[in-house]
Amino acid sequence: MNSDNSQEIFPVVDEDGRVTGRATRGECHGGSMLLHPVVHLHVFDREGRLYLQRRPLWKDIQPGKWDTAVGGHIDYGESVASALARETREELGIDIAAAGDEPVELKRYVFESDRERELVNAFSLVTDAVPHPTGELDGGRFWTRTEILEAMGREVFTPNFEREYMMLFGSAD
Repeated sequence: MNSDNSQEIFPVVDEDGRVTGRATRGECHGGSMLLHPVVHLHVFDREGRLYLQRRPLWKDIQPGKWDTAVGGHIDYGESVASALARETREELGIDIAAAGDEPVELKRYVFESDRERELVNAFSLVTDAVPHPTGELDGGRFWTRTEILEAMGREVFTPNFEREYMMLFGSAD
């Protein structure tokens, strides 16, 4: 069975993204509230539908929930751009550079749950590239805005996705 590597090393950062130390995944996800950076990529098709991934049941945070198309930790010593390209390749099989479409930086913000604090670097990408979910995911599909709004608050999505979607894309039609 797959599992997250609790010994993986993450950078610990301040709210401006400056590295102040390092800690393991287990420490960062174990209630220490150490701020660690992640990347999120919202992948849209040309019709405006948003691709979402289903988190595998073996994940240590929010297993089985639908989430942002790409979401991953920045490795210690890695840049935001490199992490975004790596995670997109690892999770969706999409090579951002080869796809020819540039990700757009949307927002950097702090997400806090009862177990962790993340410095989220959120991006969007409109592309013709077809996602091919890898073994890191439990599949995925494109959702319409109506489908997303109708599923909000029903334990379908991760709390982080719901907050981020409303913050970035609003509730107005």
